[in-house]
Amino acid sequence: MFSQRTNWRLSPNALTRAIGEARASGQRILDLTVSNPTEAGVRPDAEIVLAALANPEAMHYDPQPRGLLEARQAVSRYYRESHEVDLDPERLILTTSTSEAYSYVFRLLCNPGDEILVPKPSYPLFEFLADLADVKLVPYPLLYDHGWQIDLDSLYKAATVRSRAVILVHPNNPTGSFVCAAETAALNVFCRDRGLALIVDEVFLDYSHDGAPRRSFVRNADALTFTLSGVSKISALPQMKLAWVATSGPEEMVAESGARLEIIADTFLSMNAPVQLAGPVLLDQRKQIQPILLDRLRANLAELDRQLAGHPSCTRLMVEGGWYVVLRVPLLGTDEDLAVDLLRKMSVVVHPGHFYDFQNEGHLVLSLITESADFREGVVRMLRVAE
Repeated sequence: MFSQRTNWRLSPNALTRAIGEARASGQRILDLTVSNPTEAGVRPDAEIVLAALANPEAMHYDPQPRGLLEARQAVSRYYRESHEVDLDPERLILTTSTSEAYSYVFRLLCNPGDEILVPKPSYPLFEFLADLADVKLVPYPLLYDHGWQIDLDSLYKAATVRSRAVILVHPNNPTGSFVCAAETAALNVFCRDRGLALIVDEVFLDYSHDGAPRRSFVRNADALTFTLSGVSKISALPQMKLAWVATSGPEEMVAESGARLEIIADTFLSMNAPVQLAGPVLLDQRKQIQPILLDRLRANLAELDRQLAGHPSCTRLMVEGGWYVVLRVPLLGTDEDLAVDLLRKMSVVVHPGHFYDFQNEGHLVLSLITESADFREGVVRMLRVAE
């Protein structure tokens, strides 16, 4: 009765079961995996946000496949103010999430069975998005050696005649590594030579730990490029469901891509009027919320380093940006076994590396937006077991 594309394993994994059991028992858990800023004590100004949603114009229905011009202009203004790039609003398609943006681009580029090259380690959501679009993911590795690098040799070997695009996450989740200028140049050559597109996820672009701005791919002109982002991370407003895909590259390809994406968006018309009309206000909230989040990220990272100094068997890997950090820990079994052990013995939740397709055991992933007191105590408990 059901499609093969939804033939997923539906039973919860061991860690999820253990978390459910702990919560059912009333146990207080220190969750070091918090990814939802609304649950991390970091919230934009509620009065301003809610007032923006009460715009009387929302009572008028004006279906615009690309999104209301006022909202797209607000996104363009964000790029001009934060990344010093002029982005034509006509190159934008608004979506309810970056997941929806991925689905639009997958449908634009791929026939059933075509392939998308995806970094490993990276975010596990890609597997579900690919399944739903009848697309096959082919991994290419990120290598760690005093920082993360794209394994370009492996990328070339992974490509086939069915490859359609390369996904980049800039900075990557969970490694926190940005795509450097040399890698960008090499990727543009690779894509031009093979007729591939770049799909670039920039949701964490504004969170460079050293405060130095990183170049956005919305200005990438050397290969057809689809850049995805949204207010979920930019303004810590995941509940507002405002995201976008920006198209750049050779002009003829950009024009045809835009026309085709407009028809895809027109088919669903998923954007709602109140959020679009509030878009300028929602994006402006970043000016208040990003400094707070960056302070917490840096403080938690410094606290982690302070504690790790007394536990030389555990080390953190270099991180440049984003909300996460990767720890390398002694091999005490599988990463999932260690995560379950930490939960049961210490009431601490961490993510095992295999959730993100790390090739080897001995990796844990922590969220740096966790409330500072919980983060400090959680790391203390974690290191009692992990070393």
